Amino acid sequence: MTGRGLGRHHGDEENAGVRNDLGGTVHGPSVQVGTVHGDVRVLGAPPGGTGPPWQLPPVSRVTNRERELAALDRFRERAVRGEGPTAVTISGLGGVGKTALALHWLHGLRATVPDGQLFAGLGAQSPDGPVRPGTVLGMFLRALGVPAEGIPGATEERLGLYRSLTAERKLAVLLDDAVSAAQVRPLLPSGTCVAVVTSRWRLPGLSVDGCLALGLEPLGADAAVDLLASTLGDGRVVDEPAEARALVGLCAGLPLAVRVVGARLAARPERPLRAMVRALSAEHSRLDAMTIEDDHSVRAALDLSHRALPGPAARLYRLLGLHPGTDFGVNAARALSGGPPGEAAAGDVPAGDIPDLLDQLLDANLLLGTGEDRYRLHDLVRLHARGLLEAGHGVEDRERALRRLLDHYLASATAAESVLDPHHRSLPRTYGPGEPVTEDFHGDARAALDWLEREHRTLMAVIGLAREAGVPAAAWQLADAMWPLFTRRKHYESWRTAHREGLAAARDCRDRAAQCRMLTSGGLGELDTGGHARALEMFDEAARLFRESGDPLGHARTCNYRGLACLGLGRLDEAAELFRHAAEECPRHGDRRAGGLAHLNLADTAVRGGRSGLAVTEAARAHEVLVEEGDPYNAARADILLGRALPALGRTEEAEDHLRRAVATLREAKAGYETGRALEALGELAEHLGRTGTARRHYTEALEHYARLAVPAAEAVRVRLRRLGGPTPGP
Repeated sequence: MTGRGLGRHHGDEENAGVRNDLGGTVHGPSVQVGTVHGDVRVLGAPPGGTGPPWQLPPVSRVTNRERELAALDRFRERAVRGEGPTAVTISGLGGVGKTALALHWLHGLRATVPDGQLFAGLGAQSPDGPVRPGTVLGMFLRALGVPAEGIPGATEERLGLYRSLTAERKLAVLLDDAVSAAQVRPLLPSGTCVAVVTSRWRLPGLSVDGCLALGLEPLGADAAVDLLASTLGDGRVVDEPAEARALVGLCAGLPLAVRVVGARLAARPERPLRAMVRALSAEHSRLDAMTIEDDHSVRAALDLSHRALPGPAARLYRLLGLHPGTDFGVNAARALSGGPPGEAAAGDVPAGDIPDLLDQLLDANLLLGTGEDRYRLHDLVRLHARGLLEAGHGVEDRERALRRLLDHYLASATAAESVLDPHHRSLPRTYGPGEPVTEDFHGDARAALDWLEREHRTLMAVIGLAREAGVPAAAWQLADAMWPLFTRRKHYESWRTAHREGLAAARDCRDRAAQCRMLTSGGLGELDTGGHARALEMFDEAARLFRESGDPLGHARTCNYRGLACLGLGRLDEAAELFRHAAEECPRHGDRRAGGLAHLNLADTAVRGGRSGLAVTEAARAHEVLVEEGDPYNAARADILLGRALPALGRTEEAEDHLRRAVATLREAKAGYETGRALEALGELAEHLGRTGTARRHYTEALEHYARLAVPAAEAVRVRLRRLGGPTPGP
């Protein structure tokens, strides 16, 4: 098995390393004072982001909700005066218009919330389960300007940082489709920020906490008739008032059902309302097979809309019931429907027709548009489509479509991985029959990373779905392909879950190389969150598997990983021994770069132990190898170590040359944290030589880099600046 880079440092996107100047990983800003036994941290708020987040979906039209809107306005006025709660829950049946009401009201508040509007779909009805609070907190912190490197791994730490950031801001937060009060509580902002929670449940736990509860009932007959009339846009409601009232009664007053029926009628302007009343009534005998909160009329309306679709659009609608995520793009629909041009089997839809078919589903209100070429199914609609698929399609047809969908996400994630980490040595990918539908990123790293971020939740759902579908190889391969997302965006919960699922899948496959990859990649995630002991267990297991498989290179690479875990645990001698073994064995078995990184780690260990001569020897060797292997970034890290070790040997001019070279290289690579480390080392050297002004200049610039990343190293530099006197930049 091949491995990734084996050196560890903060900000190394390939290696996701432990910071070299600390014994453990610390997330977010912190201050350590006095004599402290153990890890005692005080979290603070990072600097602001690039601008206020405006995340709310487009405003929705509401009908006859004046009473509820007035109640929300009164709630807002009391909250601003500090006389009432700052959070409100809107509960009601699926399809009753909870989200539409919340969006309509919150969009009207935009001028009063200058610090932005946050949105999260909490997935109470999602097939892959509700979203965890820690995941949403991570998304909110990024939206509020916290860089990926500054987002804590633990949910409790994320919560503290979120509350700190929202305490003095004027924000609105919409938490849509909540499953429980426990899911919502950590996501409520501090201060006088307004939060709106929608749910199909009343969530009495939040009412006990003081949140205002607003129950949303189905539309009354008059309001539902008005909605039907506006949907139709003609005179049929006026011509057939009794039939119009009967029709909205069959829709149970649910806006979703009224719109679907209205769209069906709008497509047939010659059809009288009474004909739709008869047809909808006749569908009642078919509703018991899929009862959703007794909304039988919704099922009837959806059945009618499905029957009215042209054959290819109806087939696409049913197949979309297989999709596990909350939203999807055109290529996912293309994969489900038949694959690339030339690969479609009998009955599949030609790939080029998919956009037109999606437009037909949009026109029928069976699909929602969520952005450019992005779509989602309402929860009830997805269940309806899935039920039709299971009832009307054979097992082979469903399995073939599902495998095409799995292959699409695996192939696309692998394509993104190749753009973002072109030198990353991936294990082979395996696909089903035919060429998978693959996103084309045109070599654009930003587009590749944006796709991985946008599809993050769906990709996680696909990992679980692949195992359930009996395709475990796709599960671990997809976890492996998501590596660039995990290292760059620090989705630690997903990182851990994906590799845990991937490891189980690799074991199902009895694939030792895959098991080792899941153990080492997952272990690096554990290191990033301070789980050094757990990481060491995982690396030890990988080492055992490599040894049993007769893979000496794989085993040698694990020595580097195991050494990093020992370094994090403070076991310097043990770490040094493991690094020495990796430095000898990796080049012997064909990986000189891994050997160079082992020398880098040895130099770091020597600096920590105060052995300057050994540090210089190891760092020089690491620099030589890494330059030869075309790795200027890690070669610059070796320059920093040389700059720190040489002054103790009286070689200050050489030290300065190495540090200036490191700054130039790392600036070009836009490696903020390592640039800060090099500048801080230059400041230390200048202070040692009595150049106070130069030292202040280097420290100040280093602090700018650290502050942008919200890392603990910033406070140590502030201490140095205060010691030198003069004004000190604030947090």
